Amino acid sequence: MSHLIEPKTTRLQLRQWRDCDREPFAAMNADPKVMEYFPGLLSREESDAGIDRQIAHIEQYGWGFWAVERLQDRQFLGFVGIKHVTADMPFAPAVEIGWRLATYAWGHGFATEAARACLQVGFEQLELPEIVSFTVPGNFRSRAVMEKLGMQQDENFLHPALPQGHPMQEHVLYRLANPL
Repeated sequence: MSHLIEPKTTRLQLRQWRDCDREPFAAMNADPKVMEYFPGLLSREESDAGIDRQIAHIEQYGWGFWAVERLQDRQFLGFVGIKHVTADMPFAPAVEIGWRLATYAWGHGFATEAARACLQVGFEQLELPEIVSFTVPGNFRSRAVMEKLGMQQDENFLHPALPQGHPMQEHVLYRLANPL
């Protein structure tokens, strides 16, 4: 795709991934606080593979889970963005909004600010009919962001990537219809 979208807010730049993001992203994915609601910590190789998947999605569509940096000092904070869900999700096809920020970026409203810019891209530029988000029921910080964005809780579902009986298999689905 020739045109890559890179949303910008008052405090944040959402942008294509760079090689210099790999180290702080790997550190973030190895942080037990950041990964509390994921099945496990990620190795450097798994973290790098995640970046490679995000780059491929952005190159294919022009949008995806972008790297987020603070404009004030260009510090890498994590990722926020929108991307297609995998075909095995019970509500597919759909576009999800998601985020993962380093602990030093928590509590400043960055996830909500960046996510609002992503919703604007999804609804105004891409004219998506709906955007979804999901997490485990106990992830109240992420659920609070979803609710601040105006998303409505829908049905719970069992995440297909996790084995039957896994303690994190149950997920809560949120939806937001295009208001335009």
